[in-house]
Amino acid sequence: MTGTPLRVGLVGYGLAGSVFHAPLIAATEGLALDTVVTSNPERQRQARAEFPDVRVATTPDELFDRAGELDLIVIASPNRTHVPLATAALEAGLPVVVDKPVAGTAAGARELAALAEARGLLLSVFQNRRWDNDFLTLRTLVDEGELGDVYRFESRFERWRPQLKGGWRESGDPAEIGGLLYDLGSHVVDQALVLFGPVSSVYAETDTRREGARTDDDTFIALTHANGVRSHLYVSATTAQLGPRFRVLGSKAGYVKHGLDPQEAALRDGLRPGTTGADWGTEPEDLWGRIGSGESPVTGGGRPAPTLPGDYPAYYAAVARALLSGGPNPVTALEAAAALDVLEAARRSADEKVTVTLP
Repeated sequence: MTGTPLRVGLVGYGLAGSVFHAPLIAATEGLALDTVVTSNPERQRQARAEFPDVRVATTPDELFDRAGELDLIVIASPNRTHVPLATAALEAGLPVVVDKPVAGTAAGARELAALAEARGLLLSVFQNRRWDNDFLTLRTLVDEGELGDVYRFESRFERWRPQLKGGWRESGDPAEIGGLLYDLGSHVVDQALVLFGPVSSVYAETDTRREGARTDDDTFIALTHANGVRSHLYVSATTAQLGPRFRVLGSKAGYVKHGLDPQEAALRDGLRPGTTGADWGTEPEDLWGRIGSGESPVTGGGRPAPTLPGDYPAYYAAVARALLSGGPNPVTALEAAAALDVLEAARRSADEKVTVTLP
């Protein structure tokens, strides 16, 4: 890409903004981090220290008032603000990237999609886990028929965090859209839909395990896909012994993968794409998953399946291409709405103790 880079305004400089969005934007050819919005003085200092040329604003309205000076707005603020801020940005004539979940309801996501379409503007949802190393590997194995016909997809995003951290993500206020169902659940459901398509029924169990917790911290979701595949999805902050990230069973073979993609840990440690050579997103061979049949991978059954490098930078590279040369939107709001249909059904299933059928 050549020419003047697109100027990006980033709303929010908490975990999502500082660890994920700002570094990836700065590392993307064709994009330039112009302004960070945060009212927190400590985060303002952090943004200036990490990106000396960045401008800092205290409110989103400061961005919208100078919309003509910007080319893209990225919303990485608390979940409850996603819809109003995305709406304001679109109405100001600016393309938008919104962190997941794009909205609290599927209807809200579809309303945003309709507004973006009416304005002729890009609206993309940051589902970075589509570019996890293990997911890229599994998607390739499925596409190439290495597993045969997949019968069951087990996906776990588990943590051991017995003590509450506080903050809006653990709030019991429904307006905050907190809890693991909408947080980590947004990732595992999106991945299941990308791999195996639409869902016909949803069953879920949500629990609040930790003392003082006000929203779900240990959740299970079972999906029946229209093609017959069953997805069993686990998200938890209370898992004392972590299970495999993926266990996928097919008519020819199964694939088992432990451990998490290394990119989040690298970003948290201050590493940046483009500064680690060809090693970005890679993991050592002893962490590769195994593919085989009839034996346990724990006892050496099957063969190692080389893990493809994770590639979070690919998301913003695709956003830049979409804006500069009309490339495809990497994650549309309508795709996010389909995942929200499932999450809403899961909430209803858990609350009413029923299996919910989707149209």
